[in-house]
Amino acid sequence: MTSHTIISERPRPIWQIPIAALFFTMAFGIIGYKFYLWITTNQSSGIRLVDFQGLIYFSGIGAGFCSRKRIHIDIANSRFKPTIEIGPIKLGSWQTIKNYNYVSVFHQPTTNGTYVFEVNLWYDNNKHFELYEEQDYQDAFIIGYELSETLNIDLLDATVPNDYKWIDKAEWKAQMAQAQTA
Repeated sequence: MTSHTIISERPRPIWQIPIAALFFTMAFGIIGYKFYLWITTNQSSGIRLVDFQGLIYFSGIGAGFCSRKRIHIDIANSRFKPTIEIGPIKLGSWQTIKNYNYVSVFHQPTTNGTYVFEVNLWYDNNKHFELYEEQDYQDAFIIGYELSETLNIDLLDATVPNDYKWIDKAEWKAQMAQAQTA
C-alpha cells in the first residue's frame, strides 16, 4: 500500500449498468414530463414533493445498481475517508485516526443466514473503524494483512468464534508466496 490507498468493493456486474441506466432514464423522464406539464398548462400550481415521488424511487433504485463503496486511506496524514460513489459523485468525509492497535478479520452473520468477512482497524484501545466487507475469506484477509503491514501493527484472525489468534505475518506471507507459485 502506498501513502494514498483506496480499498474498494469489486466492480458491479456488467448486467447491472443497463438496469441502472434504465431507472435513471425513467427518473429524468419524470422530471421532463413534470416540467412539460408546468410549462404547457395555465395552472399556477407550486412544486409539490408528491410530484417527484417517482423520481426519488427510480433514482434510488438506479443508484443501488451502480453505487460502489470505497475507503480512501491517507497514511501520511493518518486519515480515512469512507465513500459511496455513484459515477463521478463521491459522498464521504475524512476522519482522522491515531493510536492504531491492530487490524482484525472476522466473519459476521447476515440476515439471510450466510456469513460475510469484515476487516476492522482498532484504535484507542476499544474503538474500531470498519474498512472492508467481502464474501471471500482470502480477499478480506489480504486487505487486512496489507493494511497491518503498512501501519506496522498486529493482525488478528477472529474468523472462528471464541478462537481468536494473532497471525505471524512472516509465516503467512511465506504461505501466500508458496501458494502463488504452486
